[in-house]
Amino acid sequence: MCGIIGILGKHQAAPIMVEALKRLEYRGYDSAGIATVEDGVLDRRRAVGKLVNLADLLVTDPLPGFAGIGHTRWATHGAPSVANAHPHRADRVAVVHNGIIENFRELRREASGPYESETDTEVIVRLCELFLEDGMEPQDAAFATIDRLEGAYALCFLFDGEPDLLIAARVGSPLAIGHGDNEMFVGSDAIALGPLTDRLTYLEEGDRAVVTRAGVRIFDADGRQTNREMKRIHVDATRIEKAGHRHFMGKEIHEQPQTLSDVLSRYIEGDRIVLPTDYDFSATDRIQMVACGTAQIACSVAKYWFEALARLPAEVDIASEYRYREGPVGADTTALFVSQSGETADTLAALRYARGKARAILSVVNVVESSIARDSDIIYPIHAGVEVGVASTKAFVNQLAVLLCLAIAAGVQRGEIDAQREAELVAGLKLLPGLMSQGLTIEERCEALASRLSEASDILFLGRGPMYPMAHEGALKLKEISYIHAEAYASGELKHGPIALVDRTLPVVVFAPMDPLFEKTVSNMQEVMAREGQVLLVTDADGAKQASDGVWEVLVMPRIDPVFAPILYALPAQLLAYHTAVHKGTDVDQPRNLAKSVTVE
Repeated sequence: MCGIIGILGKHQAAPIMVEALKRLEYRGYDSAGIATVEDGVLDRRRAVGKLVNLADLLVTDPLPGFAGIGHTRWATHGAPSVANAHPHRADRVAVVHNGIIENFRELRREASGPYESETDTEVIVRLCELFLEDGMEPQDAAFATIDRLEGAYALCFLFDGEPDLLIAARVGSPLAIGHGDNEMFVGSDAIALGPLTDRLTYLEEGDRAVVTRAGVRIFDADGRQTNREMKRIHVDATRIEKAGHRHFMGKEIHEQPQTLSDVLSRYIEGDRIVLPTDYDFSATDRIQMVACGTAQIACSVAKYWFEALARLPAEVDIASEYRYREGPVGADTTALFVSQSGETADTLAALRYARGKARAILSVVNVVESSIARDSDIIYPIHAGVEVGVASTKAFVNQLAVLLCLAIAAGVQRGEIDAQREAELVAGLKLLPGLMSQGLTIEERCEALASRLSEASDILFLGRGPMYPMAHEGALKLKEISYIHAEAYASGELKHGPIALVDRTLPVVVFAPMDPLFEKTVSNMQEVMAREGQVLLVTDADGAKQASDGVWEVLVMPRIDPVFAPILYALPAQLLAYHTAVHKGTDVDQPRNLAKSVTVE
């Protein structure tokens, strides 16, 4: 989950690397550091906490040099500290690392210290230094070190006395090479390198790269020199700015009407769903959806759509459990993997487990050059643009939109949706961006409610049908950014245990649009109110008219066809969490202990 940068440039590297790391800080913000080579001498600076602390250090203790590597850390092995911060160094070599070295204990016994850190990464530089002491050249020493590593990693080496050399490698973690004019760059993703170059080469699994200002030589996992395609990329720099908003998350919530419109325009032609790549859902017996976190919640909503609209049996798995339970994957099973970054380690591992077993591997991703995208048979992009806030908002909504389009397409192919019904559903989809804009008008009310919610130690979310996974999304968002304990339950399960938690101190958020399950949800809500639970009812005008008596508060959403309600009701889940976190004063965009892209298992 860490972010790494490497530069062989024509200008001082330190300020350029700091700016690049700012764009990577969403990957981790426990510590940061850089190393450079100046007049052949390797040196480094490191600081605990967010990148601003490193930037402040470099003002008082500058680090010159035209070649360098940098890192922003999400801690795995070892607590956040200067000693555990990257780059790690052993005499003539420094390295930055994203991933986990699984055999580091074994390697530590071989490459004995003195060790200054608790990290798994430090063993890399200690081992590399041993090879240098044996007389190996830097490239050979780095390659020999990489040969000994087990686990997941993206690496970039920098050597004393080598101002025109970076060695990069990847297994399991993403890494890209950027091409400039007599300059070269290494970075975790396009966001970091976008301002520096628009020409990128993505390393494939097992690749190693020898980078100089003249270019790059790439070797595959078998040691053969190979060519990888250079691609032109475009990263909209304006999307990396807050555009007048206090937080990236706030900006990204408000972008949703537009990003939703953008993605729907790619999947709709006239009154039909037209997939960017055809897939025959009529030839599959079931669909198996696998994801982590918010993306898994999107899959849980989609299960209702695939089964109701297409009559296609659907299963949802948490990626971190999927391959370990060794569940059967039949030849008639379509495996679908959902990930914003396309680099989520557990989801990628689950995909590789299913490969060769499933009928086809489909993926719903935001980053079309990601590892998951490249390992899939078919990709369905969500076109959400760059999402910086760690808590997913616009990516989640666009995931839902794409999954709904897939479910409708499946229904058409399987004969469950006729042309008239497809046209009705498409018309409903076209209304969604406008309804999302209307839905944003609840923000002021959410802000007012935040003062009460921020005082709670526990909050319960309830919903039925597709609103049940949306209750999970509300609870997850609140936990992620406000640090308030929250749980979600299917409303009908309330009396099977969770009702024991209900008292006058417990806020209970109930998602209840006017749908076929409305009356049952309200009945469950009454059980809460009978025990003095403080109900926040999220519904539409008709629902408020029928069920608002006696509740603590009501949030009124626009009326919407129940099929599309989960997409619209993402807004109250997001806004309640956002304003509660703001009221508490937590770090909304970079909540503690989290990172945007989870590239370690």
